[in-house]
Amino acid sequence: MTLEKIGIAVLGAGRWGRHFVRHFAQHPGANLVAVIDPHGDRLTTLQSTLDLPPTVLLVETWETLPPDLPIEAVVIATPASTHFELIREAIAQGYHILAEKPLTLNPTECATLTQAAQERGVQLFVDHTYLFHPAVITGHEVIQSGALGDVHYGYAARTHIGPVRTDVDALWDLAIHDIAIFNHWLGMTPIAAQAMGKTWLQPGLRDLVWATLTYPQGVIVQIHLCWANPDKQRRLALVGSQGTLIFDELQTGQPLTLQRGHVGEAAANFPPLDLATEAIAVPTGEPLGMVCDRFLASIHNQTPVPAATGATATALVQILTALSASLNQGGVVVVVEGE
Repeated sequence: MTLEKIGIAVLGAGRWGRHFVRHFAQHPGANLVAVIDPHGDRLTTLQSTLDLPPTVLLVETWETLPPDLPIEAVVIATPASTHFELIREAIAQGYHILAEKPLTLNPTECATLTQAAQERGVQLFVDHTYLFHPAVITGHEVIQSGALGDVHYGYAARTHIGPVRTDVDALWDLAIHDIAIFNHWLGMTPIAAQAMGKTWLQPGLRDLVWATLTYPQGVIVQIHLCWANPDKQRRLALVGSQGTLIFDELQTGQPLTLQRGHVGEAAANFPPLDLATEAIAVPTGEPLGMVCDRFLASIHNQTPVPAATGATATALVQILTALSASLNQGGVVVVVEGE
């Protein structure tokens, strides 16, 4: 059975929004109806670089769209500070929503939107892109197999030299990716958060953040975040009693590795045993393409995708809020509030 194409409008044609436009313009299950962005130069660039068909309306405001367009779903790829009002209005109009992460900058607002979508009977799908990355999905399967033994701790580094945001700090810009992966791999959310940071470029917006999360059962995770470091890193690891699972996104040919090994008995001076490096095969696939596929499927099936639900989004924003509170209080430990 051939499913009808779903009419899509994309709000925001910036750095991430244009990727949504590219995917939905090419997707056989989508009908890209309109792209809305207040910056006319972005729309001109989109038209020239993506060679969009003339049927796609490119406008600077929603109000200029003709009435009764066949739009069933809206992609929100605007600054996070604008998400709450835009998404709330779209839900009220009965549109399914695909929102760029974070859902909002406030956990209470996240919960409000989640409830509103449930009551209206529309899908609220949040683009936690890394949870659709083949390496992250495969890594979860490795952990579930017991290959790591007892999980001890995790660490990650996400650093680069620009782009530097002017609306949020490095924590809110970068941390959500690694936190989402750790939450997924561990199958739980942290109970406490602590963060320290440093500012060089813009008063009030930290360029460097060290974030520490404490999970149930004593698992500790530390994340290094910086957008003013030319040593670009996209590396995350989870350490267990039998080995370490490493996701290094910059190793495009082999992003997922299992370093096997464990420590021997004290009587033998704790020798390293059974050391081996195992490259984990990862299926091909572009994560954002998978996001778009699953979003369309969730509309057809009226079935939420756990990695993209409002509840998942709310939990991530609660963690970021706790880390921000710790930053603002000089690095004190802050309890992560539940839903």
